[in-house]
Amino acid sequence: MAAAEVARQSTEGARNLLLSAHVGFDSMPDQLVNKSVCQGFCFNILCVGETGLGKSTLMDTLFNTKFESDPASHSQPGVHIKSNSYELQESNVRLKLSIINSVGFGDQINKEESYRSIVEFIDAQFEAYLQEELKIKRTLHNYHDSRIHVCLYFIAPTGHSLKSLDLVTMKKLDSKVNIIPIIAKADSISKTELQKFKIKIMSELVSNGVQIYQFPTDDETVAEINGTMNAHLPFAVVGSTEEIKIGNKMMKARQYPWGTVQVENESHCDFVKLREMLIRVNMEDLREQTHARHYELYRRCKLEEMGFKDTDPDNKPFSLQETYEAKRNEFLGELQKKEEEMRQMFVTRVKEKESELKEAEKELHDKFDRLKKLHQDEKKKLEDKKKSLDDEMNAFKQRKTAAELLQSQAQQSGSQQTLKREKERKNFF
Repeated sequence: MAAAEVARQSTEGARNLLLSAHVGFDSMPDQLVNKSVCQGFCFNILCVGETGLGKSTLMDTLFNTKFESDPASHSQPGVHIKSNSYELQESNVRLKLSIINSVGFGDQINKEESYRSIVEFIDAQFEAYLQEELKIKRTLHNYHDSRIHVCLYFIAPTGHSLKSLDLVTMKKLDSKVNIIPIIAKADSISKTELQKFKIKIMSELVSNGVQIYQFPTDDETVAEINGTMNAHLPFAVVGSTEEIKIGNKMMKARQYPWGTVQVENESHCDFVKLREMLIRVNMEDLREQTHARHYELYRRCKLEEMGFKDTDPDNKPFSLQETYEAKRNEFLGELQKKEEEMRQMFVTRVKEKESELKEAEKELHDKFDRLKKLHQDEKKKLEDKKKSLDDEMNAFKQRKTAAELLQSQAQQSGSQQTLKREKERKNFF
């Protein structure tokens, strides 16, 4: 923080000196141009609008080429983002162009969440750049910047007013991307209706607080043309890749039974104005605005969510290192607090478990004692019953012995009587 303060003071106190001879640092702009041309440029265009408004045709017309595009149906279950990248070259300038299309936008019955996938896609590109920027070893010099530089919002040529979907979507996008509203298929309504429609659109955008991209007027070289073009927003455009011979020239146009609409005729539509403002005059400003305004807003919000701030509670400058140390100490304090809470919770749970185990052990001992006593009672009953049976058996044996004795005595007595009768009979004879 002290070093930054010293640098600021030294810059503020710098003196203006005159050079006594040519040094050569006036070639810096040329060096910058040569380096930029060598590296090439990138430009990312997001096309948002309902299916069938001619988004793909307008892109083909803008860049005088045929991009890959499949016709989209109106039966998409939801909105999904389709991105295609192309390498273009004009003279010795290379351009990596990405065209992002919102497929299925406005085709659903419930359009409440139609904007969500678009917002998520834009935020995802910001997040990817932020993650690359926060790396210890960064490669931003050859990183492919996928952040959206401009959103061409296609408005259906109803001639009445903006749809609720258009207002809600542009309101959700105006803090994340440079919005240029354009009226698609402008040849479908008359010039009088078109002018009234433009006024109505701008009035509704202002009344609903929608911030669209304004062409910059702080640069004197383009201030006049940009100021004039700001008054022509939204641009009413017609796209066509078909060339028709008009007079002695082949021109991009649309042929109708009632006449021909020339795409590059400014009295027919605003295509030339759009091309001038988008590509030939303000392309670099759109890139700068994306980085300096929209990305910085996203980055600031993200870092504030992470706890990083520029000032301390006393509104004094706060360096990133101090912020990191404060956040680290806060994190370590929270970690220690959570560790202590977990330890206390662990001790509490161990005590609860010990109490449960002791209670279970006591119940087992009580059950064991009950079963032991029951076993002893059953054993005693069985011993008593056994003793009773033994007594009965002994009594039975005694009775049996007595009976056998009586029986033997009776048999002896009978045999003696028989012998006596035999003897008496012999004596008789």
